[in-house]
Amino acid sequence: MKWVTRDYVHLDRMACIWLIKRFVDRQATFSFVPWGQENSRAPEDIAFSIPQTELSPHDEGGTTFQKILRKYQLHDHALEELAGVIQKGVDHVLHGYCPSKEDTQGQIAVGLLAVSEGMMMSKLTDADIVIANTPIYDALYDNFKVHGIVKRSGQSIPKNNALGPTLATQYLRTILQENP
Repeated sequence: MKWVTRDYVHLDRMACIWLIKRFVDRQATFSFVPWGQENSRAPEDIAFSIPQTELSPHDEGGTTFQKILRKYQLHDHALEELAGVIQKGVDHVLHGYCPSKEDTQGQIAVGLLAVSEGMMMSKLTDADIVIANTPIYDALYDNFKVHGIVKRSGQSIPKNNALGPTLATQYLRTILQENP
């Protein structure tokens, strides 16, 4: 299917592209219309994060990422964690939200936002932005997935020692490989 959103993708829209490609439509192709020219899109394309569409931009109904999760009934702990990060990133930008030291999702959101904005500045096209950001979202998803498995199973991650994070990393990689 062909999907369309506005240009200069970052944070919520970038997360949506990643989500669509990984969990909704592996064959998805994306086009990007300039801000203010949203009506120039092909009517048969599936619009997201475009005003007055089913998968509209973030509003009181949540982020576009959350709307896609609901529409396509994607129930996955790691995706829910990522949705929380995206929401807190949007809240940081729009409402001045500042995470506390204990708010892991909020801390990740602020960092992800900085990386996302940097990608917008360092890449010349939206396609390049998507290519550069995709491994970051893959890594966040894997991180949330493996930590969720550990938490739900009651296991604990080995403590790092003077040799570095070797034991913890090996442990987490093993869990992830056993739970593709």
